[in-house]
Amino acid sequence: MIFRILLLSFLALLNLSNLFAQKTAAISGTVKTPDNQPIEHVWVTLKGKSKNTVTDAAGKYRLSGLQPGTYAVRISSMELNAQEQQVIVQAGEIKELNFTVSLSEVQLKAVEINSRKTNSLNAKKSETVARMPLQNLENPQVYVSIPKELLELQVVTNFNDALKNSPGLDKLWSSTGRAGDGAGYYSLRGFSVQPNLVNGIAGLTNGDLDPANIEKIEVIKGPSGTLFGGALTSFGGLINIVTKRPVDSLTGALAYTTGSFGLNRITADVNTPVSKDKRLIARLNGAYHYQNSFQDAGFRKSLFIAPSFEYNVNERFKLNLDLQFYNYEGTNPLSVFLNRSRSLIARTPADLNLNFNRSFTSNDLTIQTPANNLFAQANYKLSSAWTLQTNLSRSYRKSDGFYQYVMFLGTTDDVLSRMVSRQNSISTSTDIQENLIGDFKIAGLRNRIVAGVDVLRLENNNNNSPYITFDAVSTSNNKDANYTKINRISVESKINASTGAYARNSSVNNVYSAYASDVLNITDKLMAMASLRVDRFDNRGTYNQSTDTLALNSKYAQTAVSPKFGLVYQVVKDQVSVFGNYMNGFRNVAPVVQPAGISGNLKPQQANQIEGGVKLDVFRNRLSVTASYYDISVSNLTRSETITIDGTPQNYTVQDGTQKSKGFELDIVANPMKGMDIFAGFSHNESKMTKSDASVLGRRPVTAGPENLVNGWVNYTFTSGKIKNFGIGFGGNYASKNMVTNTVATGTFTLPAYTVLNATAFYTTKSYRWSLKVDNLSGEVYYKGWTTVERQQPRSLLASMSYKF
Repeated sequence: MIFRILLLSFLALLNLSNLFAQKTAAISGTVKTPDNQPIEHVWVTLKGKSKNTVTDAAGKYRLSGLQPGTYAVRISSMELNAQEQQVIVQAGEIKELNFTVSLSEVQLKAVEINSRKTNSLNAKKSETVARMPLQNLENPQVYVSIPKELLELQVVTNFNDALKNSPGLDKLWSSTGRAGDGAGYYSLRGFSVQPNLVNGIAGLTNGDLDPANIEKIEVIKGPSGTLFGGALTSFGGLINIVTKRPVDSLTGALAYTTGSFGLNRITADVNTPVSKDKRLIARLNGAYHYQNSFQDAGFRKSLFIAPSFEYNVNERFKLNLDLQFYNYEGTNPLSVFLNRSRSLIARTPADLNLNFNRSFTSNDLTIQTPANNLFAQANYKLSSAWTLQTNLSRSYRKSDGFYQYVMFLGTTDDVLSRMVSRQNSISTSTDIQENLIGDFKIAGLRNRIVAGVDVLRLENNNNNSPYITFDAVSTSNNKDANYTKINRISVESKINASTGAYARNSSVNNVYSAYASDVLNITDKLMAMASLRVDRFDNRGTYNQSTDTLALNSKYAQTAVSPKFGLVYQVVKDQVSVFGNYMNGFRNVAPVVQPAGISGNLKPQQANQIEGGVKLDVFRNRLSVTASYYDISVSNLTRSETITIDGTPQNYTVQDGTQKSKGFELDIVANPMKGMDIFAGFSHNESKMTKSDASVLGRRPVTAGPENLVNGWVNYTFTSGKIKNFGIGFGGNYASKNMVTNTVATGTFTLPAYTVLNATAFYTTKSYRWSLKVDNLSGEVYYKGWTTVERQQPRSLLASMSYKF
């Protein structure tokens, strides 16, 4: 119902805005070569007027806000001879005026060099990372952009594979679908993180994500509480998904991918103008996906539909509406939970003597995680210096079905207990942001500023069954008769017979925030950023429907202040910059029960990062490099101490715990020669609990993932000869060993280091693309985990065909 109301409201706003839109005109078009190749960075001006613009990567331009009349449109660049055309425009008309430029061989080479961004995988330009338009070389923060072009080259069919392109990011465990936190978990700079943001605003899910609507993925490094708050981010950073937006022409693409383990995937991407004047344009992305597990049971299937609309009311006012409807059903992947209370016997996956080709589940024990998201944005240009931006998101997500896992509960590693819960949970989030974005000068110094307020509301309603131990299965006897006895009917019967209490509860969290950030150009090469956020977290408590009471200490409020500072000096203007930053993040902590006379109120945890490095964008965009060293200190962690009160020892919580995480990261995007692209990275992370409970003191946290990670991809397309348009790609990932359990009580359990290699071959024409890909070329046996062990997919083959129009 909420989506219907919001959609109707948006359409009503479109109609209302027409009444106020100025009857101005516009001129738009393209600048291309005779063989229909777009030319980027061409100046388009109105002769005798101050109006001008430049063509984008698709060779497109638009001149808006024109009064009716006759104009002379002129195109020019350093590489081109100027051209001029006259055009007459009427009130309210958008006149299309295209240019075709005949180039000499010398000019063609010059334009090709100048337009290398068209073929580059460098997607660093962002309006989200700093919540204002800011170039990478101007930003003192480190971030990685994974563009859709790279995902196409790699024939990526799932979100996890897309994230393998980010240095320092590694999967901890797969999406479980369970209520509240069922999305996948990843390690980033020593801390766990989930993908919670879409277009810079809340976009939550209980399940997996489909890559069909991704324009790019931004992995923003370090504690980012100042601009993004603490409710949706991690001390290691955040994952932001930028979605595809409509373009003002009829274009589209259809693709089909098939492969190992029954993979069948169909995607569609269609753009079209809705109105004749192209003020209202639309785009529809969709995907159907089905694939079996490599094990003896298990599958995943999903349907994803994402319509989006853009309405250019006039030259000052633009509206965007993005909708996402995602239906998913699948079994839980085999994730083996290690015993957490005794000393471990097995210390590596090989020691477990477990057949990881078995799933320990059945295909009728599935969980559904539908998720519907709405994102709306309104941009109104108050003047040449100021823009008012309104953002709205509304997310609905559900967990419905069976969450199942296996665990070593006994005194040996010979028996696995199968645990099951029936999930029935609905969660919603509403996020409203208002941003004032400015670009102006004071005393001759340029200021770029964003000042905003943010209101986030998170609601959960659970009706989940208790977790039951369904049975115990032998790991040493592959003929155990119990193995095949698990199914939906038997599980439901056992849950219904359980005397355990259902988790029938609801909760509401409200977060009210205000923030401001200013980037000051002290000189044309030296820039300083100063930012501040005030955040009020208001947990309204967890209401237990069975007892008609609020859970103890669940209702509380906390205020956090989060500063951020940064300096950038461009050693070579727009090519080489050195930077440093101080960044802060925070996490709210609920009160605890303490012995009499000791307060149970706690403060928010705080993470403070110091970072420095260098960024390069040289050789006309052919080489982009970011190298940095960071040091993160976390304070206000909790630990236990024992005191004696009236002769009785009692445990209480002390909030003086600390943690350190430091490391080095390198990110490289290169186009060393025509037709070749390189996307690579390296990270080294050292994490340690420096003041904590004795059980983990001085140890590496299990959220930290491997110490060393390497990612790389090299792609080459032949540009001449008989095999012109044929291409090959090769790359993969390396991860060092990973301690997924690391306490005094259990000892350590270590996942071994691994190297996974992938390769592609493809052929591209103007309208078609054929691709073959082999994932895990060598058949490497490798694992992921977080106090768990999950074997990853073995060698697989994919074949894909796409048609573009």
